[in-house]
Amino acid sequence: MKFFLGRKKGMTQIFTDDNRAIPGTILSAGPLTVTQVKNVDTDGYSAVQVGIDTQKESRLSKAVLGHLKGKAFKALKEFRVENSGDFTLGGEIKADVFAVGDIVDVSGTTKGRGFAGVVKRHGFHGGPRSHGQKHSEREPGSIGGGPGRAGGRVAPGMRMAGRMGSDRVTVQNLTVIAVNTETNEIIVSGAVPGARGSLVEVVSA
Repeated sequence: MKFFLGRKKGMTQIFTDDNRAIPGTILSAGPLTVTQVKNVDTDGYSAVQVGIDTQKESRLSKAVLGHLKGKAFKALKEFRVENSGDFTLGGEIKADVFAVGDIVDVSGTTKGRGFAGVVKRHGFHGGPRSHGQKHSEREPGSIGGGPGRAGGRVAPGMRMAGRMGSDRVTVQNLTVIAVNTETNEIIVSGAVPGARGSLVEVVSA
């Protein structure tokens, strides 16, 4: 399995030979440093742990610094692989692990939107704009709390106002449309979750 941990830089478009514009998202590759290699014999499964972006050692605990052999990374992520023997401790993983045409799944954390009402959060239409309504244009309306439903309580799963965003979302079956080994960046088709600079995970589909 091919994998990649990077940061979202923004969106662009790529023009094909037949003059079609394909929207894409630029992902910066790091590069990644292999911080741990796990195998079936000692750990029970095969996986590789990688780190991205260095930071001050004072920001990490001694236990984590000891694990990382004195190197301080901002983020660590573990990926399951079929054969961890293909990786070496301290080795680097760059954008060239992917090629143009590869199909990938991209996971990230969506933008946090704070406390949102039902119109923005769930797409409610709101109340009528006329016929005597005064303050109920964006209100949720009745939540059905009478004795006829759920015994006079709020039913579980009721769509109401609340915190929106900051969810882990995976977009599947995106195509790698460009790989730049000089800048260590790849461009995948379409949009991926997260704000600019946020961390995203890319794995082969």
